[in-house]
Amino acid sequence: MATIQLTTQDFKDKVFDYEKEQEWKYKGSVPAVIDFYADWCGPCKMVAPVLEELSKQYEGELVIYKIDTEKEGELSAIFGIRSIPTFLFIPVKGEPVMQPGALPKKAFQQVIEERLLQTLK
Repeated sequence: MATIQLTTQDFKDKVFDYEKEQEWKYKGSVPAVIDFYADWCGPCKMVAPVLEELSKQYEGELVIYKIDTEKEGELSAIFGIRSIPTFLFIPVKGEPVMQPGALPKKAFQQVIEERLLQTLK
């Protein structure tokens, strides 16, 4: 499975409806990583193939979403995105963790294994 592009409405339907809920409540059944990016961003382009690889590696265990900050300004504002890429790591239970900056594949794998998948075991 490849990474999945999200609109603001998709985010409300699949991840979290910030207009209806006061506290964070993830709607998904498996952990997720959200990549806040823009097409013109060099570091975003460097990370994109890594995210595609990870989406295949963790297929069925994890979902990787992409949100274009240029098109989805409302979401970017709600999450206070000031630099891109920025990643939101979402466990099935508990609070999400925000991490700005392009990360190497090993760093993604470490967060996925230790923070996201461990909460399922």
